[in-house]
Amino acid sequence: MALAGGVGGARMANGLAACLPPEDLLVVVNVGDDFEHLGLPISPDLDTVCYTLAGLNDRERGWGLAGESWNFMAAIRELGGEDWFNLGDRDLATHILRRTLLETQSLSEVTRHICERLGIVHRIVAATDDRLRSIVHSDEGTLAFQDYFVRRRAEPAFRSIDFDGAEAARPSPAFAAALDDPDLEAIILCPSNPVLSIAPILAIGDVRDRLRRSPAPVLAISPFIGGEAIKGPAAKIFNELNIPCSPQGLISCLGDVVDALVIDHADAESSGTGLPTLATDTLMRDDAGQKRLASEVLAFARSVRR
Repeated sequence: MALAGGVGGARMANGLAACLPPEDLLVVVNVGDDFEHLGLPISPDLDTVCYTLAGLNDRERGWGLAGESWNFMAAIRELGGEDWFNLGDRDLATHILRRTLLETQSLSEVTRHICERLGIVHRIVAATDDRLRSIVHSDEGTLAFQDYFVRRRAEPAFRSIDFDGAEAARPSPAFAAALDDPDLEAIILCPSNPVLSIAPILAIGDVRDRLRRSPAPVLAISPFIGGEAIKGPAAKIFNELNIPCSPQGLISCLGDVVDALVIDHADAESSGTGLPTLATDTLMRDDAGQKRLASEVLAFARSVRR
């Protein structure tokens, strides 16, 4: 099972899908950054993971569909509508379909439908089908997640984050079943933003406690290389929270659920966590690099025991 969010999580999930048969992989995706925009339910991380596993993602931007057009956004802009969150013409179809299907189905059921239509054979599910929203507290006040992340481009200084609805939320059925599966071999925390993508999943109901109790080892893949984030504002957030962008800092952020670490060679000398650690090349440059890292992580997971 892999817990994922954002571009790093999608790339790792794609590598794992290249190594494992469909029945051996469940990708659990963050929904803390979900929101409603222009009357549509937007699930950015779910869509990024789905588009990536379908081979349809825009590799340059890291989000959205390749070969996208932007006529809708141009028209919205001309009419004076909100244009700060880009919705491509083809991507728009996903959100419109999701709105319709959510009237009678859960978010995970809707995601399964989308995966089937996109030809994805591996299982991708929402971390929870209940409402969960990340709220960022900054030096400019409290901001809804997408206001902070997209509208303000993560420029305000980060102070803390809350997950509205997390306490009452329940893990989605497939996620809950995997947590209880005695045959589960490993739980992989993808190299996603620890604060913005992984923490919302860990905050759901009793998920953190169930991860601690699981007989399967929990492996965290660091999103940092030499103290810098591969992509996104993870390093900026860690610096503003006075957390080092290092293996020790990652563990201090994720807490005691982690049993082993995967880090880049550049951070090998600064490891010092006391946990089993694999140092390798964690930069996933292409599909081959994603599969290579996934293969190394899976082999390492088999050597780790709780």
